[in-house]
Amino acid sequence: MDRSTIYIIDEDGRRKDLTARFLAGLAFDIKTLGTLIELISPGCPVEKPGVSVVSLLDLTADRTDLLRRVKKAIPQMSLIGLFRPEDYDAGITLLRNGLIDQIAVPENWGSLYSAVNAELVKKKLSRDNAAYGQHLKRLQQERSRNSRKALELEEIYTATLENLMTALDLRDVETFGHSITVAKYCQALAQLIGIKDTAALDNIRKGALLHDIGKIAIPDAILKKPNRLSPAEWEKIKLHPILGYGLIKEIKMVKEVGNVILYHHERYDGTGYPKGLKKEAIPLEARMFALADALDAITSHRPYRKERDFKTAKKEIQDNRRSQFDPDVVDAFCSLRLEDWEKIRYETTKIMPAMETFSELFKKPPE
Repeated sequence: MDRSTIYIIDEDGRRKDLTARFLAGLAFDIKTLGTLIELISPGCPVEKPGVSVVSLLDLTADRTDLLRRVKKAIPQMSLIGLFRPEDYDAGITLLRNGLIDQIAVPENWGSLYSAVNAELVKKKLSRDNAAYGQHLKRLQQERSRNSRKALELEEIYTATLENLMTALDLRDVETFGHSITVAKYCQALAQLIGIKDTAALDNIRKGALLHDIGKIAIPDAILKKPNRLSPAEWEKIKLHPILGYGLIKEIKMVKEVGNVILYHHERYDGTGYPKGLKKEAIPLEARMFALADALDAITSHRPYRKERDFKTAKKEIQDNRRSQFDPDVVDAFCSLRLEDWEKIRYETTKIMPAMETFSELFKKPPE
């Protein structure tokens, strides 16, 4: 496989050299530049899609305009902006405006590696998605003669999406099946709230399936740590909505899907993350997901506690009305009998493979 080219753009020579040495040690081809303008100058041709690590510690209007010019001139170039943690709001604004693709912390090598790795994974997914799009286009041209093939392809796409999230769930065996179960809860809540459009319901389901896709860039050493996370490790975990949004935003996913991924840890009272949004500023699909996620967490087994029943879950959800959850979403949840919520869970989990099947994969090989 071709080595990936990483451009490092930083006016601080010491930090630029440290970053170059770190990434070169990971088998990347490195090119260092002093300023962003060099990236689009005639003397710096970009021969193939690459990744640029750009220091944005002193963000100005001129530099923001230059980012816009770079994105227009080299749309295939991924930009990773280096920000201090206290400046993440500015970084998220650039991210949402499409001017950068990832956020990392200067000289935090775990953060930088996660961002670079996420961009490389995204590029591969984009290539795969483009190939899928071409194939789908050919099928659509044949639709009048063979519509069944298009239907089969959509079923394969859906199955692939579910299998991807099942594989991600398997990184933590204790939460296996979480994404599929929460997706079903979200669809039920959406229907109770009054959403009837089939496409909208499917988009909500896809967003729920993909909500934790950003954890693909979180190291197992943190994700599976049995003890309490350190503050620094917790800050890395809290990046996964931003990482996930950055991962899928160029794969032409619809707005509802991106909203679930980016805002699924926001709380109704504004104490969530990454933006601290309040009330109706949080997209409806993310507010529904928050309740569905809590319902599955409360009624599922965890290493530190046993699962609790749906009656207990209902009381806890009602107790957190207007703090964690949107009261309208709570009302929609309460309008359906607990027996029906239990049935949704049962109908979802009974189609999953038994955990004994997967336990064989985690056994140590014989000495």
